[in-house]
This record gives sequence, structure tokens and C-alpha cells, in this order.
Amino acid sequence: MQSKTSLSRRHLLKWAGAGTTVAIASAVLPNFGISAALAAELGDGDIGVLNYAYALEQLEAAFYTQALENPFGNMQVNDQRILQQIRDHEIAHRDFLKRALGSNAIPALEVDFSAVDFSSRASVLGTADVFENLGVAAYNGAGQLISTPDYLVAAGSIVSVEARHAAAIADLLRPFSAEAAGRGNVDHKGLDKALLPSMVLPNAAPFIVTEVTAATLP
Repeated sequence: MQSKTSLSRRHLLKWAGAGTTVAIASAVLPNFGISAALAAELGDGDIGVLNYAYALEQLEAAFYTQALENPFGNMQVNDQRILQQIRDHEIAHRDFLKRALGSNAIPALEVDFSAVDFSSRASVLGTADVFENLGVAAYNGAGQLISTPDYLVAAGSIVSVEARHAAAIADLLRPFSAEAAGRGNVDHKGLDKALLPSMVLPNAAPFIVTEVTAATLP
């Protein structure tokens, strides 16, 4: 177990140092698609954090993949390019985390996007807007749950990429607007939202079919 954890850490540092990102947000997922038995197998500390990140990346990667496989009718070239860029980031995050976790990785989660109208630009981009801003808030709120300093450094670079995604989606929805610069998410102190897992996960739970329980997070 120790060697596996160390290997994962080395992979994380090498990957983050190459200019790519990995989503690290929290530890265990209450009501987020993992059975009680599996939740007990997520591991402690940073293994749990990486597994949580892996779950989130599965959700995001699946969403952007489906959006591009079922493009809305009035999809513009810029829409497609931005969605493809974000999809590629999320797939890279997902696949890296799976490799880094090895046998500690949770199984693939079953997702349900039936609430999203993939024929509607407003529905697809509106859902993307929710996912990206939730991601930023999750990373900001979960930094305190990461015990390894190097992982915390990596998470700091990750949240900046998620914020780039959020800004790009906001600009597609509302071009040249204050929302793309953070209005509605950045407070009067110039700080973005920071939410604990118990505040973030209920917003993601409707998109997850796999049963989830967890009781250790704030």
C-alpha cells in the first residue's frame, strides 16, 4: 500500500509539472454514486481525495463527451472548439487519476444526463456552467482535506484551470459580460466561492445513477 501511494504521488507531481492538471477536491462522496461497501474501500487521506477527484472527473468527462457526440443544432465553431478543449482536459484528468490510483480506484460510475436537453445550446452550456463553477468551489473548499503539501500545490493549479473553463463557458453564454470575469461567483473581497463537499455534492447527485453513501466529510 505504501509503495502504491508513493507511486501515485510521483505520477501526480510529474503530470502536474508537465503543465496538465488533475482535479483534487475532497475525500469520500456522501450520496454520490458509491455503495456503502465500496465507500469503505476508498481509502484514507490522500487516496480518498484522489478517488473523489476521479469520481468528479468521470462525471465531467462523460458530460462533455455526450454533448459533443450529440451536438445541438446551432453549435458554432467556437462552441465546438471550447467544448472539445474542456472535454480533452477532463478525459486526461480522469484517465490519469485511474492510473495513479491503480487498484485503489473506485469503479466506473453510471451517469444519467436525462435532465439535460442536448439539442438545446442553453441547456448544455447552462449545465456546463453549473459543473465548472461547482468544481471551482469544491477545490477551494476542500484544500483543507489534503494532507500532502505537494498535492495541495497541484490542487492550486487545478482550480485555476477549472476557473478558466468556467470563464470560457460564461463567455459563450453571455459574451463580453461581467459574468465571464466572475460576477455571481466572486464575492466583494475578490474571492471565489469555497464550498464543503456536503454543500457541493447534492448538486451533482441527480446526474449519478450508482448508489452512494459516505458519512465522514463535513
